[in-house]
Amino acid sequence: MPELPEVETVRRGLEPSMRGTRILRVEQRRPDLRFPFPEGFSERLTGREIVALGRRAKYLLLDLDDGQVLVMHLGMSGSFRVEGGEAGETEIPGAFHYDRSKMAAHDHVVFHLSNGRRVTYNDPRRFGFMDLVSRQALPEHPFFSALGIEPLGNELDGTRLATLLRDRRTPLKAALLDQRLIAGLGNIYVCEALHRAGLSPRRAAGTLTRKNGTPTERANLLAATIREVLEAALLSGGSSLRDHRLTDGTLGYFQHQFRVYDREGEACATQGCDGQVERIVQSGRSTFFCSHCQR
Repeated sequence: MPELPEVETVRRGLEPSMRGTRILRVEQRRPDLRFPFPEGFSERLTGREIVALGRRAKYLLLDLDDGQVLVMHLGMSGSFRVEGGEAGETEIPGAFHYDRSKMAAHDHVVFHLSNGRRVTYNDPRRFGFMDLVSRQALPEHPFFSALGIEPLGNELDGTRLATLLRDRRTPLKAALLDQRLIAGLGNIYVCEALHRAGLSPRRAAGTLTRKNGTPTERANLLAATIREVLEAALLSGGSSLRDHRLTDGTLGYFQHQFRVYDREGEACATQGCDGQVERIVQSGRSTFFCSHCQR
């Protein structure tokens, strides 16, 4: 599943081609993806101007000039392909952990835009989906009503983190992956942030909050580290493990900065630590950490 930096990278890659354009035509090549398309999907989009491209957690949001929002989720294998630019190039915005399909058989939706470009949604496993929701109703929509704070927004700091984790006995990693608390954090970046902050994924989440409700120094450090890891991933274009090109021709190489993720058995990268990276399973997900320096 693409994580927040990958989805944000896709948003940034699509924005120059889509924002401010009018949708001339939509090819909907099947009745459903993970869920059925909303009734009149193509017709409701035709003629609409795209006024903004946003993101909430791992959802892409296209604001339209009639107050609707096109909500899109990439699922496990979804990606976009942009064609018809000035030089006739083809681009796949984003850099992913696994390479993305370019097979036409998996092209399910094609947006024909007023600037001459075509934006195609490709999804071999069809776990992604699209929906149309009014902007006014968006906060109460089932996709969004229970989402927590944005980890890249101004809301995440040590005080807010301590409040979210207070009295929670669940393991710290599980709490950070709870989308009701913090929206968009995924397995890779939680593993990386916990290692850089020196915190064990197995420690009780509530131990980062003092009895009076104020944050411990570890809570302040973790909040700052989460932001640093996500911002570093964005600068690198995501965590593609292959040479996957971004829209500006550069490559996403954050995986070369991984300190623990997928490095089981390797020496710990923490200076002065003689431990090695271990792998355990928590809630069905692989956790990579160093038991020597993460407490």
